[in-house]
Amino acid sequence: MGFVGAAMTACVLFIAWKLLYACLLAPIKAHRKLRSSGFRGPKPSFPLGNLKAMKTRREIASSAGMSPLSHDIHASSLPYFADWQRSHGKVFVYWMGTEPFLYVSEPEFIKQMSGVVLAKNWGKPAAFRTDLIPMFGCFGLNMIEGKDWIRHRHIITPAFSPHNLKAMKSLMVESTTAMVDRWTAILDGSATLELDMEKEITALAGEIIAKTSFGMNNGDTGKTLLEKLRAMQISLFKHTRYVGVPFGQFLTLKQTLEAKRLGEEIDSLFLSIITARRKVIGIESQCDLLGLLLEGGNTDGKFVKELTTRELIDECKTFFFGGHETVALAMTWTLLLLAMHPSWQDELREEVGEVVGDGALDFAMLARLKKMGWVMNEVLRLYPSSPNAQRQARGDIQMGDKVIPSGTNIWIDIVGMHHDRDFWETNVNEFKPERFSEDLYGKCKHKMGYLPFGFGGRMCIGRNYAVMEYKIVLASIISRFSFSLSPSYIHSPTYFFTFRPRFGVPLIIKPL
Repeated sequence: MGFVGAAMTACVLFIAWKLLYACLLAPIKAHRKLRSSGFRGPKPSFPLGNLKAMKTRREIASSAGMSPLSHDIHASSLPYFADWQRSHGKVFVYWMGTEPFLYVSEPEFIKQMSGVVLAKNWGKPAAFRTDLIPMFGCFGLNMIEGKDWIRHRHIITPAFSPHNLKAMKSLMVESTTAMVDRWTAILDGSATLELDMEKEITALAGEIIAKTSFGMNNGDTGKTLLEKLRAMQISLFKHTRYVGVPFGQFLTLKQTLEAKRLGEEIDSLFLSIITARRKVIGIESQCDLLGLLLEGGNTDGKFVKELTTRELIDECKTFFFGGHETVALAMTWTLLLLAMHPSWQDELREEVGEVVGDGALDFAMLARLKKMGWVMNEVLRLYPSSPNAQRQARGDIQMGDKVIPSGTNIWIDIVGMHHDRDFWETNVNEFKPERFSEDLYGKCKHKMGYLPFGFGGRMCIGRNYAVMEYKIVLASIISRFSFSLSPSYIHSPTYFFTFRPRFGVPLIIKPL
């Protein structure tokens, strides 16, 4: 056979062994470890794990529909988790392909787990990286780990200081005022106007993040980025996905390549923005997110290795997507819920009148909009912008007499906890902002049962930005319009990386 033939045979055998180990032997080993620690769950089948059962259960739930205007989105949109909870409890193991996931919707378990694992020691499930790379890159805050995560977090944190947030306020007010003025112009004396609030608010949030964080005063660039991000979401999440299945990306090759193309186009847009901004460093003040990222080598007098161009692009992608998505969805669901509960429109309108009066909304006034804060908290409970948190153990985690083996993926079901009657009152699926009037956690029986912005050291870094934008936008709308549901509205919250209204949110607005 000769030396070359023997070498090729050895190479083929080595690759075959690696594939056999990764696709079959390693999963069997992980399965045994998890079972020996007492973790059980639905029975998987090779090579799809539980993906087929998840798809079937989702299709059944979709065909059955949900009760009109019901907020029980856990049972309707994630029915397999609801079913498995009833069979296996609030902590169990399910499989995506050959990847085991420890499902957790037990607040005390999360508390104990996060108490023994530092934020820098959490990893990101490798099974999701292929999906997420086009959207977030490899080096954004959502994707990096360990010392790199600490370095990025240190550089980014000053961008969301009270001083910088205060400077962003006027830009938020400017964009919001332009939107409500446009609505008034379209009305042009008419009594009412129907608008799709999802489209309106998503466009506004995209414009605001473009201006406040990246200095994009050209609205066309921000709109282009939004269009490409939305197209990428559709490509990645609308079609059947084979997450965790060996070579699963080749089963949806068309969507995978489309997402990759869109990701590269977004990279090019941000690279041009970064290149232009670098030319004015030292000439113009740099107080927005991008400027601080570019000057991030020295923060608080401490030298930190500055971000590379690749890291800058990925952080821009991360914050542009996350920065507009979180607020846009929270605002969209808020307007829907207020349209369903006009008495709360009156409550908020009265509060805005008392706090702001006939003058302009000042930064210091935002904290006094207490009832608006209750409403936001309740909206994020019913329709959380981040429905889950994903982690991967970077070492064995000792949990009493149980051990979560190193490499285990962990899926924390936030929406499941937010809708769990065991932690909330029996009216858990009803819109009741007053539950937050005297308690930051809405009277949840366990503080870790309410996680609107995540938990621990990896809690959302832009939460204060999101709260400020939310209050500015809602105060501007509520003080100039009342709104009600359009007869054309179809209630169909859909899990689509986040929870989105499948058919938009058409509302009838009326000037005050």
